[in-house]
Amino acid sequence: MALTLEEANRIAQGALAKAAELDIRINVAVCDGGGRLLVFQRMDQTMWAGVYGSQGKAIASAAFGRPSGELTERAEHPTFRGIVAAEGGHMIMGQGAVPVIRDGVVEGACGVGGGTGQEDEDCARAGVAGL
Repeated sequence: MALTLEEANRIAQGALAKAAELDIRINVAVCDGGGRLLVFQRMDQTMWAGVYGSQGKAIASAAFGRPSGELTERAEHPTFRGIVAAEGGHMIMGQGAVPVIRDGVVEGACGVGGGTGQEDEDCARAGVAGL
């Protein structure tokens, strides 16, 4: 089963709701299992750099099927650097994204940028929990 647009929108809305609860402004990206963008939302007055951060973290999380923060310490390993280069340099292996896994299959990921790494991950987790 693939992540639907309706589900991706629900994930984004859950992440935005968590950001409002935390009183932070975020960018949220939801991608499919191949790292391709399905939904993107940017809260008013959010830093523009978070656009790239949210998408890059979502791509990394979908690619490896794990939270992007778990990849940070291996980001400089030659194999990981090679994968990032081969993919086009879009992956960001920093905290703030979680995968969407159903029945053992990675269907996508939610990435957030704008808060601290932990705040971003908390928002992403809240979004995915809405499925």
